[in-house]
Amino acid sequence: MKEFDLLPLLDYIDPSTLDYTEWVQVGMALKHEGYDETDWDAWSQRDGARYHDGECEKKWQTFDDEGSIVTGATITQMAKENGWQGGMRKENQEAFGWNDSFEAEERFNPTIDKDYKLIDTAYMSGEEIKAPANWNPAQQITEFLNAVFDPGDIVGFVTTAYEHEKDGHVKYVPGGQGIYTRTAGDITDALRRNGGDVGAVMGDPDKNAGAWIRLNPLDGNGVKNDNVTEFKYALVESDSIPVQLQNEIYHKLELPIAALTFTGGKSLHAIVKVDAKNYPQYKERVDYLYDIMQKNGLKIDKQNKNPSRLTRLPGFERGNKKQFLVATSIGKANWDEWQEYVEDLNDNLPDIENLEGLFDEPIKLAPELIQGVLRQGHKMLIAGPSKAGKSFLLINLVLSIANGKEWLGFKCTQGKVLYVNLELDGRSAKQRFVDICNTLGYDHRNITNVDIWNLRGKTSPMDKLAPKLIRRAKDAHYIAIVIDPIYKVLTGDENNAHDMAEFVNQFDRIATELDCAVIYAHHHSKGAQGGKSSIDRSSGSGVFARDPDAILDLIQLPIDEARYDALENRTACRTFYQTIAKYRPDYLKQISESDMLDKQRMGHHVMVSINRAIPNYEDVLKENSQRMHQAVDNARNETAWRVEGTLREFPKFKSVNVWFEYPIHVIDNSLDDIELETAGGGPGNGNWKQSVKKMNEKKAQKAQNELEEAFNIMSEDGGPIEIGQVADYLEISKKSAYQRIKKSKKFEASDGMICSKENKIDLE
Repeated sequence: MKEFDLLPLLDYIDPSTLDYTEWVQVGMALKHEGYDETDWDAWSQRDGARYHDGECEKKWQTFDDEGSIVTGATITQMAKENGWQGGMRKENQEAFGWNDSFEAEERFNPTIDKDYKLIDTAYMSGEEIKAPANWNPAQQITEFLNAVFDPGDIVGFVTTAYEHEKDGHVKYVPGGQGIYTRTAGDITDALRRNGGDVGAVMGDPDKNAGAWIRLNPLDGNGVKNDNVTEFKYALVESDSIPVQLQNEIYHKLELPIAALTFTGGKSLHAIVKVDAKNYPQYKERVDYLYDIMQKNGLKIDKQNKNPSRLTRLPGFERGNKKQFLVATSIGKANWDEWQEYVEDLNDNLPDIENLEGLFDEPIKLAPELIQGVLRQGHKMLIAGPSKAGKSFLLINLVLSIANGKEWLGFKCTQGKVLYVNLELDGRSAKQRFVDICNTLGYDHRNITNVDIWNLRGKTSPMDKLAPKLIRRAKDAHYIAIVIDPIYKVLTGDENNAHDMAEFVNQFDRIATELDCAVIYAHHHSKGAQGGKSSIDRSSGSGVFARDPDAILDLIQLPIDEARYDALENRTACRTFYQTIAKYRPDYLKQISESDMLDKQRMGHHVMVSINRAIPNYEDVLKENSQRMHQAVDNARNETAWRVEGTLREFPKFKSVNVWFEYPIHVIDNSLDDIELETAGGGPGNGNWKQSVKKMNEKKAQKAQNELEEAFNIMSEDGGPIEIGQVADYLEISKKSAYQRIKKSKKFEASDGMICSKENKIDLE
């Protein structure tokens, strides 16, 4: 079984434009990839001028895989050069190997996401198209050239033809590449000088075949896509419906048509202005054009995508019919006007509703995703400064939704969640999920409700990312999508209202099309935040801050020594309790509620319950001491935060106060009495941040004072002592003791000893 079908790619390769070597390479590639000779023969018949029955079969027998091998990659490259959208590896955008599995690179096409049904062909009948009463071939050619080309444009035309028989029918096809060195102005001038003698100027055509002309200007060196100098036009052709209906559709769609030609057969050729700056844009616009035509009743011949494609030239006879101009310069003036017209007609805006019957039955609101905070299909912003743990809070939320648990005290609806990771290494992100899930004690089986999309190093601006996300997520039934962090996908100037309006519209699009909540985080603006409303603390334009349906804002609380002492005590008590619960759960009933709040008493209970009660009690006690010291030391580095909300759908909730106890935020109601507005001297005075800084400085100074006190008590005559002795005295870990010494201006450490810098002794 072939990994990838090459035959559709042949639709993009016109054999009449290839030289002999290229034609043979296509055959060799097809044979190498396991295709039949008849596949090559069927494709070769499209070049009626050079095709000879039986030639492909003879040549096929000479192909083998000895010497130079031609693979399907050759056909792939030829097809790409002629408009096919090739595949690239998404992981690293490297060249696509022929033995690799194929997945086309996704390129956003706006027509995928809209209906684009502009007209109703069911009620069309069209008017009969008639040839001009006074037949003037030279005038037809001149009008066409003037409508499509500038006088200095080099044009390519073909007036010779060959008969090609297929299924008992004779068809006339272009006879080779034709002439491609003359300008449009030269031809019109020559027609005028020669009294309209077309044969004298362009050659005598076969009256049964008609004539052809290239769509776009050439460079005079050939007729391939590489020889096209300007990508002005695309060819639209269809023979699936009567000609008169084709004509009506082209007019009603307001297509920006430079020239509309009756081919003398079953179709009209519309030369449509696409005004592309380069070949990639040409392909994109032709795709857009063809999609819209398909959605409005025309089955388009997609072989016409090449910018060097031939189209019928008016002014020539084709059997008993004439090729003639139906119209020039119709529809919109250019591509931009037409595309704007199309988009305006398909803005996907809902219909205007009348409120009759509004009170007849209760309105069913979107279900609450986070109770009292956020509904499904709405948007939420979490704002805060750096080091507030916003990403940890978002992962906590993802897991809370996946498990249907509380988050910051708010009940969450259980369901599937997508976490779009834009910043972390994929493995690091997964480790955070493990740490937080285990700390919260959530059921590991519910992790199946979480999907993660790791885009570090592979992301794109939000307007490009949104459609890709929607396509991947449309059938996953997520109730929430978390995007973290958004600065990675921010487009435009965050202080510009217009730019930010366009940016946040992408979140609306995701929420609306996927019917899920969109949740993301943003950073605070610079400066003090204590005197500001929660809605005004986010950095950037006010549009950005006021767009979400819910804003949760984190602001750091100034913590004094008494509160840190209380936190240390609580942390130590919790560690002691965990040790007893693990090794002597039967002993827990002997501990009173008051004892559970006292570090000294809980330490005593550990000694009593563990000492000699289990075989390895010494190891357990040592492990407990280490864990307690580490936990207490970590507590000194924790920060406290107030979470305030600005909600569109719900009443304002009471602020939630938490400690960021890595890796989770833990609610602490004892912090409720801290007044942000008065911290540092009153509301709005700009000293809130300084107050937090001073509190942190006091905490650091206290640690240094404790270190000095321990050294003075334990050292004889100011001499060096073991760092382990200081750590034990202070009830901290050796690592924490080293950190205090490192920050000290009075002491230094060496070989496990601490000594005074004033009485420094050579310890080497």
